[in-house]
Amino acid sequence: MQSTNHSRPVVLTIAGSDSSGGAGVQADLKTFASLNVHGTTAVTCITAQSPERVDGIFAIPPEVVSAQIKTVCEAFPISAAKTGMLYSAEIIRAVADADIRQGIPILVVDPVMVAASGARLLQGDAISAICETLLPQARVITPNLHEAEILTGHSISSVDELRKAAREIGDKYDVACVAKGGTLGGDEVVDVLYDEGEEHVFRGPRVMAKQSHGAGCAFSAALTAYLGQGMLITDATEKAKKFVHDALKHAITEGRHQLLNFFHGQPNR
Repeated sequence: MQSTNHSRPVVLTIAGSDSSGGAGVQADLKTFASLNVHGTTAVTCITAQSPERVDGIFAIPPEVVSAQIKTVCEAFPISAAKTGMLYSAEIIRAVADADIRQGIPILVVDPVMVAASGARLLQGDAISAICETLLPQARVITPNLHEAEILTGHSISSVDELRKAAREIGDKYDVACVAKGGTLGGDEVVDVLYDEGEEHVFRGPRVMAKQSHGAGCAFSAALTAYLGQGMLITDATEKAKKFVHDALKHAITEGRHQLLNFFHGQPNR
């Protein structure tokens, strides 16, 4: 068998496992593969879930999460990493400490707090831990509307309020913030990037999808992949938004569920 010398960026997802394959680590790896980066993992939780509900969450011991990150970073030159579901304050602190020790150059934090089904994915005392230890280390954080409300402490009901929230979060934690407005309603989806005093508003047509399970994970994973490839954050955000739009627009029906099509546009997909 002949090997090739083609080199791809290596990225890392630190997140929970979704047994339905639509979100979490599984969605991240599919996104990475679609965008031609090599994906590695550090699993934080195992969940029993479907696109409709979460039936159980089983946390991985923090020391095991740390060991996964350490081993992967020793084996590969990690270009960028993302976090997803971290669940507990102990896991969050372990991830934050591991990030410092391993010198991960670009960290994307998706502050996963509540599933689309309404199930809580972050313990109460973990919110302060993520704000105090992890957000200040991030290059960019990607809260959805509800998560942005938690991080700012006030409701968001318009694009103007979403813009203010992105600025508030970015300034507070000294990071770039992509505040996602997917649940604001209307015919278009508006996302706001605030980075180092500059604001960029991204607008796109809304896909009237039956289900959007995993869309947030796919967005942060695509952003991580593009940043790992050396792309500027404005371009990476725009392309990540388009990636999710296309995955929703060309969703695949499996049983009674509509699943994101991570590989739309590729041969035989």
